[in-house]
This record gives sequence, structure tokens and C-alpha cells, in this order.
Amino acid sequence: MKPFDLLIVGAGPAGMSAAVTARKAGLDVVVIDEQPTPGGQIWRGIETVAATPRGTLLGESYLEGRPVASAFRLSGATYEPETQLWQIEPGFRAFVTKDRKARVIEAQTILLATGAQERPAPVRGWNLPGVLTVGAAQILLKNAGQVPAKPVWLAGSGPLMLLYMTQLIKAGGKIAGYLDTTPRGRLISALPHLPRALRGAIDLYKGIQWSLELRAAGVKTIRHVTDIEALGHEDLKSIRYWTASGTEETIEADTLLLHEGVIPHLHMALSLGCNVAWRDDQDCFVPVLDEWCESSQPNVFIAGDGAGIAGARAATLRGQIAALGIAIKLGRMSPKEGSITARSLRKKLNRELALRPFLDALFRPRKAVFEPHDDTIVCRCEEITAGQIRATARIGNPGPNQIKAFTRAGMGPCQGRQCGHTVTRIIADTEGRTPDDVGFYNIRPPLKPVTLGELASLIEPESTQ
Repeated sequence: MKPFDLLIVGAGPAGMSAAVTARKAGLDVVVIDEQPTPGGQIWRGIETVAATPRGTLLGESYLEGRPVASAFRLSGATYEPETQLWQIEPGFRAFVTKDRKARVIEAQTILLATGAQERPAPVRGWNLPGVLTVGAAQILLKNAGQVPAKPVWLAGSGPLMLLYMTQLIKAGGKIAGYLDTTPRGRLISALPHLPRALRGAIDLYKGIQWSLELRAAGVKTIRHVTDIEALGHEDLKSIRYWTASGTEETIEADTLLLHEGVIPHLHMALSLGCNVAWRDDQDCFVPVLDEWCESSQPNVFIAGDGAGIAGARAATLRGQIAALGIAIKLGRMSPKEGSITARSLRKKLNRELALRPFLDALFRPRKAVFEPHDDTIVCRCEEITAGQIRATARIGNPGPNQIKAFTRAGMGPCQGRQCGHTVTRIIADTEGRTPDDVGFYNIRPPLKPVTLGELASLIEPESTQ
């Protein structure tokens, strides 16, 4: 049986929008996603949560996902939820697992719409029970309406931090305090980008509104925090923090939520050999793409926050543009028709991207995020410290893959998702190189853990055409 025209990995804003556009162009589309329902991380559970009071407290931006999910359901794309992708072979053959059984899906083109992940922000004690990320806490709120029983401390910086705090308060949660790690002077460095940012005035206003809501709620905010340490033996008991003014204080805490922004999720792209480049403004690697979101690997397209952090609306537009590019490449649409159709999408995308330089400058992470103390565990899977990585980096100027071989950092279940970027930055700082020069781990399959039983159940390509 013939392969699908297009395999989309991820049913978030980009993946759903791409599927709808691709189906309108007459493509046979299959969408696989690890979650049980469409929406991705941003619109998680949108089909059920939107109609509940929880949907209202999550905000208007969250509710924007409801019509997108509805259009996706009606598009006619084959949808495979709760499906884990663990390898893609050239050609393309995608190896997936669902219901503990593995199989192969074949497709002519691939669109990676895997979104973003929270930036790893290792601090001393971040591996203690009671220390989570803001993203994880928000997932609990979206999925089950779970609110911490006791007041929580939050530490970090970025728009998601502000959004979650307002959502938590509306849901009845309590905030013990906010350790704002935004360095002094960041607003001044962001001001040159303000004129362009005014094109996205609505989103800029949202950020101001969130800040005003937190102030009205009396949230205790400690600014210009330069360092944090989570303290405890079997679980979190207290937090020690330092500020730029020289203040050092230890406070009791049961729960600490960390966040230092988000970065593209690149593991699948890297496993396929797609070129990436370092972006100083976002302090992360991003894939190298053409105007149609095609990567350096022919027929592999990348859209959404996986193509660079820009938010849900930009992700939907990138998904649509990528789908048009795929339709052109497969001969289902003429280049002229595709360019005309994409013209308005590109204008909208430019408007959505207008705010990013301002936000990137305002919430650029503090230097300590990339240069953790020697006794800080960087690789939580293998319990490798920053000091061990630095010591190894001083021997012969090794790269990330040599560090992995020497220390086992990046060999655990997360396959370097939680330590890879930090390892790159430590090597760069120790060896006096740029992150772009250092590079990232070589990513090899399986991308996710696979059991022997699942491998034994593997059957040849399954297509519903």
C-alpha cells in the first residue's frame, strides 16, 4: 500500500493547522501525537477544558485553540493519538509505538511540529522532590485542575511565569513569593525594540495586565535574584537566594517552581541530520529553514515553536506555510498559487514576530543559568555535576559527544533533553568557544525508551490508504 503524502509529528497549533491546510490541498495526511487529545502543550486538553470554568481561567489565548482543534477534527487527516515516535529512517519510515505495539508508518514528507521545551535551568537542589518547573505545574492545572495545597514559591523569568501565576491565583492557589531572576538593566536593553513591538500591542498589553494583576493580588516579589539553592534532604525544606544588591536569605518552602523561558524541541530534527544554528537573541539552537519551513534535509519540514520560539498564533501560521510548501513540492499546488496564498500568511506572521525581539531582550536569562556551580547536578539521569563536566572539558578540548562518552551525561532516559544545552554552554565557557562552534549531542535512535516486547511486536508498514 502506498505511503502517506505527509506525516506530521505533533498535534499542537502548528501540526493541526498544517494538517487542515494540507488536506485542503488534497494531501493524504497522518498526524501522530503522544497526547490523548489534540492541542499540544499550549492548548492541552482544549476540547474538554474549554467548555469548563477552568477554560475561562486559563485565558483567551488558551480558548483560541478550540476552533483550530475543531477544524483539525473535521479535516479528514488520519489522527493517531497516544503514539510515541522513536525513530525515523530516510525515505521515510517512522517507527512508532501505540498500545505497547510497534509498527512502521511510511510517508513521502515529514513535518516536525514538536513545539518547545522549558529551558533547562539547573540550580543546586533542583533534583529534590518538591522542585518542579512552571510548565509541569501548568500541565497539572490544565489536565486536572490541580492546584498546590500550600503556598508556592516561584523562581525565574519569562512570560510563561507571569501567565501561570495569574492562572494559579484565579484557580484559588496561593503564592508565597516570586524570586524574579530578570537581571537589572534588561528593560533598558529591550527599549530599542519597543517601536517594533507596538505592532503586537495586544500581546504587550497582556503582559502588562498580568503584572498589574499580580501586584493587585499582593504577590511578594523579590527582584534581581542572581542565584538560588533548593535545600533539603529527602524533599524540599527551604530556599536560599542571593540578589544583585548583596542580599542573602533562607526561606522555608514546600514547593518551588522554576522557569527560565522556553527553547525549541530539536531532538527529532537533530536525529535526522537537520542543520541547526545558534541564535544569540534566544540563547538556543534553532533549525536552519528556507521560506517554506523546509530544513537542510530534503522533504523534512519544521514548523511551530520547534522552528524558533514565537507563540501559538505564529505556530499556526508557520504550520500553514509549511503545508503549502509541501503541497508545492509534491506537485499538488503550483508555486505561483502557493506564493499568492502564503502572502497574507507571511504578513500575519511578521506581525506576530514583531514582539519577539522585545521579549527576548527583556527576559534574556541570567548568566548563572548557563554557568551553574560545580556541585550542581546538570545531568539528573546520571547524576553528573557541572564540576565533572568542566574537569573533563579541560582535557583536550572535547565536544559534547566526548563529554557524553567520558561522563555518561546525556545517556539517560531523557537522552540529553534536560542537560544537553547546559553541557554545550559549560564547554563553550570552559574552552573559550562559542556555543555554535561547540555544537550539540549527536542524537541517535531510539528517541524514546522502547521495550523489548514492543520491538518484538514490530510489523511492517501500515497505511490506511
